[in-house]
Amino acid sequence: MTLSVLSDDCYAMLTYRGRFAPSPTGPLHFGSLVAAVASYLDAKAHRGSWLVRIEDVDFDRNVAGADHALLRSLQRCGMKWDEEITWQSQRGVLYQAALDQLGRHVFACSCSRKEIADSRLRAGLSDSQIYPGTCRAGIADNKVARAYRLRVPDGAVACITFEDRLLGMQSQDLSTAVGDFVLKRADGFWAYQLAVVVDDATQGITDVVRGADLLDSSARQIYMQGILNYSTPRYLHVPVVINQNGEKLSKQTGAIAFDRGDNNLLQEALIPAAQFLGLIFTSTPQSIPEFWSRATELWAGKFGIQ
Repeated sequence: MTLSVLSDDCYAMLTYRGRFAPSPTGPLHFGSLVAAVASYLDAKAHRGSWLVRIEDVDFDRNVAGADHALLRSLQRCGMKWDEEITWQSQRGVLYQAALDQLGRHVFACSCSRKEIADSRLRAGLSDSQIYPGTCRAGIADNKVARAYRLRVPDGAVACITFEDRLLGMQSQDLSTAVGDFVLKRADGFWAYQLAVVVDDATQGITDVVRGADLLDSSARQIYMQGILNYSTPRYLHVPVVINQNGEKLSKQTGAIAFDRGDNNLLQEALIPAAQFLGLIFTSTPQSIPEFWSRATELWAGKFGIQ
C-alpha cells in the first residue's frame, strides 16, 4: 500500500513545523550536531518553526543533567527554538491514549528475548528484526503479558511506500522486514515508535529531518499514523557520520562531545557539520550569525526552497 504524504500544494498552505529530538544519554557529539544543523536549516529556509523535544522515555539510558547540557550546547551554537521544550517523560498520558485508540491492532506479548529467538529459529527466520508472531493469537495460559505489540498486515497492504526528500522513493514490507513491533516494552517504558508518532502529530510537525539511521523506522511510523488518522509529515533523512571503523558515530562507539566549553564552535563544529551536509562556502563565515545566514541560503538552494 502506498501512503502518501501531503502534496506540495497542501504544504504550501501549512506553516512549516520541524523539530530536533535528541536523547539525553550524554553530551551531543558531532553526529548529533549534523542532524540538529540539518533540521534547523530546513526550518529556517522554509521560514518556519523549529522545536526541540527531549526523547527521554528510555529511563535506563538517561544521564542526569544531560538534557540541560545539550540545550546549552545548542544555544552556544546560535540555535533558537520557537516554542517551549517538551520532555517525552511528561507525555505518558498521550501515549496511553494512543495505545487505547489502536485497539484491535494491538496485542499483548509474553515472550522474552530468548523465547523470541528460539521461536524465530523454529520458524526458519534468520532476520533478528522479525517477530515470529508467537502471541498473535493470544498468550498461553501459564504466561503473563510483558509487552504490547502492533499487529502488522500481511500481503500487499504491508508494503509501505513513501518519498524521502533527499533519498527519493522508499518502500518497506512490514511483514517481511519487521514483523509485529513493540509499542510498550516489558520494563513498562514506552517504545520510540509510538512516542515519536504521537509527539509529531500532537505538535503539528509537518517535516521530519533526521539521520538516515532512522530511515528504517519511517514505514512503521507511517503505518501507525494511518491507523490513528494522523497526518504524515514529509521526511528527509541526511547521511550519518561514521567513525574510522565505519561505524555510526554514537556514544556507544566512543563519540566525544563536540562542545568542550572552550573550543571554537564555528570553526571546529558548525562549518564542518555544514560541509558534511554538502554545503560549500565560497569564503569562510566569520561569525555564528553569518554562518547561519549563509548556510540557510545554501540549504534553500540545495533543496529548491523558495
